[in-house]
Amino acid sequence: MTASNHPCGVTPAGRRPLSERVDWNLLRTFQMIAQEMSISRAAVRLHLSQPAVTQALKRLEEQIGVALIERNGPRFQLTRAGVETLKIAGEVHGHFGQLQAAVEAASDQVIGPVRLLSVSGIECPAYDRFLAALHRDYPGITLEIEVRSSEAILSALSHKTATFGLAVNRSTYPWLHQQCLTTERYRFYCSDQHPLFGRSDLTLSDLRLEPLIVITGDLLGGNLSPLAEFRDRHSLSGDIVASTADIQEALRLVLAGFGIGCLPDHVCLDSRVAARLWPLPPEEEVCAMDINLLWHAGQRLSQAEAVFLQRLRNAPGVVADEQHEAAIGQRP
Repeated sequence: MTASNHPCGVTPAGRRPLSERVDWNLLRTFQMIAQEMSISRAAVRLHLSQPAVTQALKRLEEQIGVALIERNGPRFQLTRAGVETLKIAGEVHGHFGQLQAAVEAASDQVIGPVRLLSVSGIECPAYDRFLAALHRDYPGITLEIEVRSSEAILSALSHKTATFGLAVNRSTYPWLHQQCLTTERYRFYCSDQHPLFGRSDLTLSDLRLEPLIVITGDLLGGNLSPLAEFRDRHSLSGDIVASTADIQEALRLVLAGFGIGCLPDHVCLDSRVAARLWPLPPEEEVCAMDINLLWHAGQRLSQAEAVFLQRLRNAPGVVADEQHEAAIGQRP
């Protein structure tokens, strides 16, 4: 059978053992494609061009000798071989983590990367002090920090593609532990570009039809659902004119006068923007939400990751209440 008439158009593999044919870096690329279910999103995650990721997938399929993805226009799904390859890729990734831990254990110094996913705009002096102390005491630890939505962070942790997350989480699942880092308090604001700016005679009824800027989790009824619940309870049914998962972008849109937005107080108290913002009813906070340190209970930690976790959990000012340590839902 030739390459042209081989099933799925993939060239048959040679006789060498598969372990000698496969480039391990290609497995990592495939793992990212499968998790994102998108070539373009995988390319962003890997800091590569889309053609480079597509070529990597093609090379892996040629090395293995079977198709891993069935394409249907812009959408695709994993083949049976693709599902099995994804499982193996996850195990290989885990074994490399164990290798790194073993190498670090044989060294007198704690070195290595820590991958952290975080929501945007966190204000926490205790966390800032922890980072300064960590770098002073363990200069060999490097941080890889990426800003994501809370939902994306939980998904990444469930697949063990990140070790730690700083996010909002109100659910309970047995595979994930959490500890409260800080609490953010939200209120409605408008800017000096909005007709309600400066008015002290307002009630909630005056806000009911005002255009809204929402945080993505609020819009989807996800981790920020207290904001959605508040809007529904008080019939705030104005058009949603903008949505974003980034707190700073939500602030930018409020300042630009797109509409009113429910924002964390610490962002709005900044001296650079405070004079341009006006607090709206109600006088009390709309809701308070915990920002939690999250980690997978079954994740094998390198020495650097173990130090990061222990130091942050024990950092002065970080909430150590056992009630905040829950397990968070069963996912594969």
